[in-house]
Amino acid sequence: MEYQALHNTPWMHGSFWVFVAVVIFAILAGRRIVGVLTSMLDARTQQVRDALDEAANLKAEAEAMLLEAQAAQAQAIKDAEQILASAQAEAARMAAALAAEAQATAKRRERMAMERIAAAEASAVNEVRAAAIDIATAASAQLLRDTFGAAADAAMIDQSITGVPAALRQAI
Repeated sequence: MEYQALHNTPWMHGSFWVFVAVVIFAILAGRRIVGVLTSMLDARTQQVRDALDEAANLKAEAEAMLLEAQAAQAQAIKDAEQILASAQAEAARMAAALAAEAQATAKRRERMAMERIAAAEASAVNEVRAAAIDIATAASAQLLRDTFGAAADAAMIDQSITGVPAALRQAI
């Protein structure tokens, strides 16, 4: 009695050897395919790493630029505050100078006005004196005309002539 199972051994059939050939082909081809896929994945991984490194470098540069910009902004604000402070000090100094100049101008004008007033007073006093002298002269002339006439003049002349010898005696 022969066992049917022994006659049907798998290696005896052609489909078994086709299967073995396919498995061997798959193993050999699979190694190459896996190698190619692995190298592609490794290349892609390297590209991603390079991109991440570049992104990290760009981020570091951007942060450095941001710090520089913030420092420049802080310096600009500090400079602006200094410029504003100096402008305010300059404005205060100019205001004080203009106030002093205005005060000096006012004093000079006041002095000039006082000099003009003094000159006008002196002129007025001189005019009043001249008028007083003219009036006194006119009054004296009028008084002399009224007080002394031709007869009174002759009497005064006679009296003066008679008093000359006595005046000469007193003088010697």
